[in-house]
Amino acid sequence: MSMIRTKPHEIVERALELSTADGCVVIADEQSTANLRWAGNALTTNGVTRGRTLTVIATVDGKEGTASGVVSRSAVTAEDLEPLVRAAEAAARGAGPAEDARPLVTGTPASPDFADAPAETSSAVFADFAPALGEAFARARAGGRELYGFANHELVSTYVGTSTGLRLRHDQPTGTLELNAKSPDRQRSAWAGRSTRDFKDVDPTVLDAELAVRLGWAERKIELPAGRYETLLPPTAVADLLIYQMWSASARDAVEGRTVFSRPGGGTRLGERLTELPLTLRSDPNAPGLESAPFVIAHSSGDDASVFDNGLPVPATEWISRGELSRLTTTRHSAELTGLPVSPGFGNLILDGGGEKSLEEMVAATERGLLLTCLWYIREVDPATLLLTGLTRDGVYLVEDGRVVGEVNNFRFNESPVDLLSRAAEAGRTEKTLPREWSDWFTRAAMPALRIPDFNMSSVSKGV
Repeated sequence: MSMIRTKPHEIVERALELSTADGCVVIADEQSTANLRWAGNALTTNGVTRGRTLTVIATVDGKEGTASGVVSRSAVTAEDLEPLVRAAEAAARGAGPAEDARPLVTGTPASPDFADAPAETSSAVFADFAPALGEAFARARAGGRELYGFANHELVSTYVGTSTGLRLRHDQPTGTLELNAKSPDRQRSAWAGRSTRDFKDVDPTVLDAELAVRLGWAERKIELPAGRYETLLPPTAVADLLIYQMWSASARDAVEGRTVFSRPGGGTRLGERLTELPLTLRSDPNAPGLESAPFVIAHSSGDDASVFDNGLPVPATEWISRGELSRLTTTRHSAELTGLPVSPGFGNLILDGGGEKSLEEMVAATERGLLLTCLWYIREVDPATLLLTGLTRDGVYLVEDGRVVGEVNNFRFNESPVDLLSRAAEAGRTEKTLPREWSDWFTRAAMPALRIPDFNMSSVSKGV
């Protein structure tokens, strides 16, 4: 019998029955995707895919400590299941003691829908979106511009079962829309993106209208040199920078003196004020429209995750509280090492600053500065300061006396998001946004635009 036709919870239960290890965690991920792609104002491809990945984590208690072995495979058949379990056990027996070993989690109430069939997406998710996209194509043709882009919807049902009795399930929908508008001569380009759970709250005609305005701005070209400029960072750019900041917020690394959150002379910067603005950076698995897993799902161990923590509840957490650094990420293991509270990794990221202005209103209040569209190719230069470098893309605009007067050349930037928070002069209204750089890995974010008085455009870039 094909395992694809077997219910996920049955696979989890059977794998646990087959296990002879001292402890076992089984994670079944049922994934389905639907997508549309278009170019030159016409659909090019569409499709639906489905798949399953099974991860078995075996733990073996030895004289020197507990070891773990992790094996993941896709398209697992009934004949493959026992060899998969045995491979995980063999990996555990061949490994040395796991530094992050802790007793497997217990006591979390079972998900009431654990035995239900997985949720699935289909082309029906685009039932309202597709006609609106066709209308956007028609408007773009009439306006002398070409639309390129894609819409992708993924639905993953994750089942977690353990030898300690956990039976948990989480359904995670993830939708992304990216739209590029180009002039027929390809000399002007503008981008917009949105994140969504179900494509009911995104309208491609609205994005097309936004992009038409930006292409109009780009009809006037202005060359500017490298330097420090007052800059309006839109929510997507703020998200890309703060996601990277959170990926660098391991408590253990900070205690060991290896990150921007390490205090000179020892310890961490917890309790230190990072910005004078009343900014709160938080994660909440129940945040409306940004819902994420309320428990730890760890397919492997690393600096900010531990396979032993699978099933551990994930609470709402403030990482920065009204400008003050209040939490760093920890597993149960690193929490014990550092003496800090357990703060599992995050599935969404929200920055609240109390601002009420839209980005357009912030532009109107700008005497002279730059308005960015998004950031691209972000890379770390110095972990001690979290200095990042990257490029602007798809439109950098000059603002004078409250209005956009033209498009300027792209730049390479060198900035630390921690320093940017300390120098930010204004935060706008928080809104859902799609991170441009990290959208393949992280989509659930809500950010305000930020006004930076002296953003460092370190060199001119000839890229688009």
